[in-house]
Amino acid sequence: MHQKRLYGRMLLVSVLVGCLEVALAVVVVLLYVRTQPPPNTPVDHAALVAGLLSFGVIVGVIALVLSVVFVLPAVALADLLGRRIGGREAWWWVPLVVAALVAPPVVAFAAYNHVEVRPVLVFGAVATAALSVGGLVARPRHPGLVRQVALGGTAVVAGTGLVGALGLTTGLLPAYEPPTIGPATVPGTWVDHTTGTLVFTSDGRVTASGVGEHDPDDHPSGPSRRCSGSGTWSYQPGRDAWSQEVHVRVPGCSWPAWSVGGTDRKPWLYQHVGHPDSGKLYELRKAADGS
Repeated sequence: MHQKRLYGRMLLVSVLVGCLEVALAVVVVLLYVRTQPPPNTPVDHAALVAGLLSFGVIVGVIALVLSVVFVLPAVALADLLGRRIGGREAWWWVPLVVAALVAPPVVAFAAYNHVEVRPVLVFGAVATAALSVGGLVARPRHPGLVRQVALGGTAVVAGTGLVGALGLTTGLLPAYEPPTIGPATVPGTWVDHTTGTLVFTSDGRVTASGVGEHDPDDHPSGPSRRCSGSGTWSYQPGRDAWSQEVHVRVPGCSWPAWSVGGTDRKPWLYQHVGHPDSGKLYELRKAADGS
């Protein structure tokens, strides 16, 4: 005879699994961010921590609601259908029932908002998988389940972060580095976020139009000066991709050497706004047509 199912404990486990799934997703996203170009504005770590704390509360509330609406009913219906149809409870009824419960609201929302079929199918599959994991983990009836899930889930999240950090350190996970552009990539038009442009030609000439100037003593949020004129440019490869520079010499304009960022497909030139520790960058991105 089966031990009586305690739905309060099952609810707690389901909420815990939901929170751990989100924590794992956050760790994966943070690792992925390390493989991408950095933002051109500084990260406010205090605001980020406060945001994560608020986000954690919201995640807990959402996990509770989803567990009550989908996970608990799915487990109960799966037990019932398993006994009625197969004569015994079977785990594989849980994802089937979750899919049946998730489909109507997802389809209704998609139809009302005229969402395309493919993203609806992807979202439905992800939602079904995430909720099914909560139901499957919460199904066992033994009393130590909450502790096991908390310890095991925390270990998975921490282990993923540790493995990812080791991968970045050893190079198994490709951490971001700027593209090596070379002098052949520089010629063309490079534009900032407004109307400033640097137009490089292959014969070493350059024309500046309204390009920002920034000194180390400038405040990152202060207005930038603009400079225009004609002059020359040169490319310095440096020791590696991080130290390569493009030097632009235009009479009346005092730009430090431009560093290289972006990706192979979308390179950019940048300078620090204010002190390098400010984290804010002034970027010029190469026009798509390269002209």
